[in-house]
Amino acid sequence: MLSSGRVLTIIVAGGIIVGSLALAHDGVKNAAVMARMHGMSEIAEQMKAIGKMAKGETTFDAAQARAAVASIAEHAGAVPGLFEAPETDPKSEALPVIWEKFDDFTAKALDLQVIAQGLSTSITTADDLGPAMNDLGNNCKSCHRAYRK
Repeated sequence: MLSSGRVLTIIVAGGIIVGSLALAHDGVKNAAVMARMHGMSEIAEQMKAIGKMAKGETTFDAAQARAAVASIAEHAGAVPGLFEAPETDPKSEALPVIWEKFDDFTAKALDLQVIAQGLSTSITTADDLGPAMNDLGNNCKSCHRAYRK
């Protein structure tokens, strides 16, 4: 079980990501980059919804939590296709190493998909949210450290 401090850290980090993604979208000219940003924002929004439940800001709803992680799984599965072409934009936070190590990048996205698919059927209580946030957050961080500015 995660400590409440660890869960809060993960939730705060998720909030920062969501906020920075919203600002990052302003002024993007490249449609492919915008599509990538939109897909990643969708994942962040679902993480935020789960985080609010974990913090008790919204009432825990197992069906909504499972739907949120199912959405994460769906968007994670689409990530490799969104990044297939090495498109760029001054507002993009994608590092060029994505295309140099595309197999690893793809593997990380598909790992997120598998993790989220498993959680989409296993979350039944509010106590399941902390470990779920930890599993999802650790995957997100591993990819962002390597492939995002």
